[in-house]
Amino acid sequence: MSMLSPVLQPPEVKEYLSKGERFIKWDDEMEILDITSIRDTRVGRFAKIPKCQKLREVFNLDYPHSDFLLKTLTVVSGPDMVDLTFHNFVSYKENVGKSWAEDIMAIVQNPLTFNASRYTFLEKILVKLKMQLNAEGKIPVRNIFQMFPADRKRVEAALSACHLPKGKNDAINPEDFPETVYKTFLMNLCPRPEIDEIFTSHHLKAKPYMTKEHLAKFINKKQRDSRLNDILFPPAKPEQVQSLIEKYEPSGINIQRGQLSPEGMVWFLCGPENNVIALDKLVLYQDMTQPLSHYFINSSHNTYLTAGQFSGISSPEMYRQTLLAGCRCVELDCWKGRPPDEEPIITHGFTMTTEILFKDAIEAIAESAFKTSLYPVILSFENHVDSPKQQAKMAEYCRTMFGDRLLTEPLEKYPLKPGVPLPSPKDLLGKILIKNKKKPSVSGKRQNSLKKGRNVEPEIIEQPVPMDAEDTVWAGDVAEEEPEEEDEHLGNLDEEEIKKMQSDEGTAGLEVTAYEEMSSLVNYIQPIKFDSFEVSAQKNRSYVISSFTELKAYDLLTKFPVQFVEYNKRQMSRIYPKGTRMDSSNYMPQMFWNVGCQMVALNFQTMDVPMQQNMALFEFNGHCGYLLKHEFMRRPDKQFDPFSVDRIDVVVASTLSVTASTNHGAILSGQFLSDRSVKTYVEVELFGLPRDTKRKYRTKLTSTANSINPVWKEEAFVFEKIMMPELASLKIVAWEEGGKFIGHRVIPVIAVHSGYHHVCLRSESNMPLTMPSLFVYLEIKDYVPDAWADLTIALSNPIKFFSLQDKKSVKLKDGSAEVSRLGTQRGFPSAETNGIPHSAGKLSTPLSNGPAGNAADTPAGNGLSLFRVSEPRTASLAELQQMKLFLKLLKKQEKELRELERKGSKRREDLLQKYSVLFLEPICYGGKKRMKHTRKTQKKRSSATGDLGVCANPAGMADRLDCRVSELRERLETDLIQLGEEHYDGIRRKKEQHATEQGARMAELAREQQTVELRRLKESSD
Repeated sequence: MSMLSPVLQPPEVKEYLSKGERFIKWDDEMEILDITSIRDTRVGRFAKIPKCQKLREVFNLDYPHSDFLLKTLTVVSGPDMVDLTFHNFVSYKENVGKSWAEDIMAIVQNPLTFNASRYTFLEKILVKLKMQLNAEGKIPVRNIFQMFPADRKRVEAALSACHLPKGKNDAINPEDFPETVYKTFLMNLCPRPEIDEIFTSHHLKAKPYMTKEHLAKFINKKQRDSRLNDILFPPAKPEQVQSLIEKYEPSGINIQRGQLSPEGMVWFLCGPENNVIALDKLVLYQDMTQPLSHYFINSSHNTYLTAGQFSGISSPEMYRQTLLAGCRCVELDCWKGRPPDEEPIITHGFTMTTEILFKDAIEAIAESAFKTSLYPVILSFENHVDSPKQQAKMAEYCRTMFGDRLLTEPLEKYPLKPGVPLPSPKDLLGKILIKNKKKPSVSGKRQNSLKKGRNVEPEIIEQPVPMDAEDTVWAGDVAEEEPEEEDEHLGNLDEEEIKKMQSDEGTAGLEVTAYEEMSSLVNYIQPIKFDSFEVSAQKNRSYVISSFTELKAYDLLTKFPVQFVEYNKRQMSRIYPKGTRMDSSNYMPQMFWNVGCQMVALNFQTMDVPMQQNMALFEFNGHCGYLLKHEFMRRPDKQFDPFSVDRIDVVVASTLSVTASTNHGAILSGQFLSDRSVKTYVEVELFGLPRDTKRKYRTKLTSTANSINPVWKEEAFVFEKIMMPELASLKIVAWEEGGKFIGHRVIPVIAVHSGYHHVCLRSESNMPLTMPSLFVYLEIKDYVPDAWADLTIALSNPIKFFSLQDKKSVKLKDGSAEVSRLGTQRGFPSAETNGIPHSAGKLSTPLSNGPAGNAADTPAGNGLSLFRVSEPRTASLAELQQMKLFLKLLKKQEKELRELERKGSKRREDLLQKYSVLFLEPICYGGKKRMKHTRKTQKKRSSATGDLGVCANPAGMADRLDCRVSELRERLETDLIQLGEEHYDGIRRKKEQHATEQGARMAELAREQQTVELRRLKESSD
């Protein structure tokens, strides 16, 4: 049992970290830094160096033999990957910072740091209060008010209950505020009536405590997965739970007697023994010896960007942050650098995003690649560098900075041959793989050409035509001082290339051919243009990969889902956002995981719902960046269609209930949800296969503005049939009344622990929140169809089942005798006395066009059978709704709604595509002829006057461009609102039409059923 034998131990804080070392800190004073906000620690040449000249002089930074870097420690923290703070320290001794950096990161990367119990987060609040003392060494009451700002009166009342001062200017001696008093304060501030109800329903009546026996029974019945085998996972015994009572019971007398009070119950349910997550799923538990194509791989799109796709800032730091977050595939958009250095750069081509040096990005990757995970890193190159010299420089940077970690040759066991699978993540441990176009071999191209009946030229790759330096176009000019140069470059592109640049593929379709130096680095991940699933299967080359935009991939998975799954068993695919997502928003990755796509690349700088789901799932399996796909997505002898399955062989569907069930109904509660006193509500959503049942629930708003301990009494939130639990995840979100986000949690269904749990919420960027939590009851069990429910009960508890059956038989026998007696009194002769055969007393006619009737299996030969035959049967509404004709109508209506949604999405995509072209027009075409004419005129004037100034006014052009972009943005918003209103009206009218059709069909079926029953009644009376 996990709560008695924990899988994970809390992170160990070494003694020297607690005692501290002598450091100099040159930043401004800061508040306490939560360990969960730390993202990285850096020492040596990667540490932050002060730019202030005075500080540089103090530390002799400009001295050639300075040992400053050996003493420097930088701690990087922040709420997300973009908004970072660098805390800088200098030790008095060399290499002290290195030990601190390693041990701090060991604490940060411990799975229990981010998945701590509710008890741990409440302890953090106490520690923070005791660390922020005034000049007298006391806790200012003002700090307590700031810590719990939602309701000041309740805070004052809680302080008074603990006999503590409550004035704003008062202070509390830390010795008067130990952990026991702090717990009493919390119990008064945030009472838990729902836990009191749970306690009452599981302890001895009229006794204010729970015995060891009752606690063990509660743990086995409510906190234990009912699917576990009792032999492999023995239930808790009374003598085992004594340690839990000693840990959480505040009363010493109760501990001696082996009793748990209601307050002890609260702290027990807050403890690590009742973590909502199965902690064994957080460690590395999956088989890592399967081929690479059998894993989902945490992947990033346009990794270098910190904001939007059109005018965002690029930064090498993003490569560090994504890799530290567990990403295993990053993207590098490489372009030709400008003279005189001719250093290759990384930027988003044909946009106003800034640029970074290629070598800076490679250095960042080399430093951070294996800090979080030792499993292989994939560098996805989008290569636009058409210079052999600069490509050679890129290859040299990779070889030099990565060293032996760069995989330049295929492994001997896995040659690059058709039919040979990819190596496993374990085989590639600590290796960096390059995904880049590969130069075709001479023999291969000659052979293909001979097949087509034509000769082959000696040169495989055409050398570029030499150009003058002033005529050469360098990527990134748009973001610098010469925006007009972009027009000249686009003038050199043909119309097809410009359209491709503006399409959903973006600049990916404009990659150049690889030269020898870069080509030699490519082995197991060779990108090619996708032809068809049939061609890919015939070639059977696992080392070949194709990339798809989200729209292209969606089209393929809807038309050929089975073939897409088969393709992903053999080789890898990479999905990336469509080019019109200028705001760096993300698509939902679930649909592509459902067909086994490995690299579902997302914009890591945007913490939207898709990114939240991605980060939450890849936190499991040791945060290694690889998740093993389900067996059905790996085995060649199995076929899987995510759209059409009602059941999957060997896979047991699950049923998930989300409530906090008590004798007084289903309850869900919250604790310290907001800093304000507001009404709140909760949403519960399931991500999984399309055929999974109900997908989303929502509670009502709380009746009063209470964010400290709100309670919702709702019907149970039941996800009845989850087809493939390994592919499904549960999301719980808390919201304020106006729609303001409070916190969320995403948990894979296979990692959900059954029982009562405090779900500690997280921020939009998946960072743990100290205060907010939700108290729920989660129950995960095997799905059982209604038709087999009785059999399941009989098998699970046969004694109880047959006992109930005996009681029902006695009642049925008594009821039959009574009905027979009444029938005789009213003139209904028994079947035996009238010589009626036994079969005449059976009601066997089912409902026509619907489910079978619920005929009672009564003994033949008694008066009850004849009495029931003469009674007309009325079909219920539920039975009418299950009839084939009605279900057929529902299916037709669902298809119509899907078609309407598809058309709406298509109209929206067309509108966005139209405006994406318009957004690029100011750069691509805006005033092209006029600008060329202006340049010629300016050049003539400059040659006549000797003026060598700028030919055009960049500032003026930038202002006009900003005005144009603002105008287009307003028009786009207006058109989108109008389109949304039209779409909503269309959906509403269609649903009204469907409701009318359903009513008419229901009436028609009811009349038909009435006719059948009347005919049967007439026949029986005759």
